[in-house]
Amino acid sequence: MNFRRVRASDVPEINLIPFIDVLLVIIIFLMLTTTYAKVSGLEINLPTAEASKQNEQANEVIVAVTPAGQVLVNRVPLGTVSVEAISEALRRAAGDAREPVIVINADAKATHQSVVDVMQAAQAAGYPRISFATQSPH
Repeated sequence: MNFRRVRASDVPEINLIPFIDVLLVIIIFLMLTTTYAKVSGLEINLPTAEASKQNEQANEVIVAVTPAGQVLVNRVPLGTVSVEAISEALRRAAGDAREPVIVINADAKATHQSVVDVMQAAQAAGYPRISFATQSPH
């Protein structure tokens, strides 16, 4: 007597539902954490802005940056354009004023590095208040 039953072999089954759920969670995580920046298509036209003109303050130091990269502090041109020289000129121009406002008048065609040098010099001189002068587009 043969008591063995003939069984059809069980076919292994792969359940894809949990796999799809995990993939969707990963996709959602990546979508939320990714920054979307389109640097190449960014068009910036500076320095025009629509803002009301503010009254001049007594403790302002006006810094002008020309397209050639020359820096003028209170209309006095500097011989060298190093950060240290600009910082020293800002200290002299501020005098005894407590926390003067550094107003940067940079030409639209001035190099970005020239403006960054002025900002770095203001930080080195201990003047955290910086403002940018712009003109209206009209």
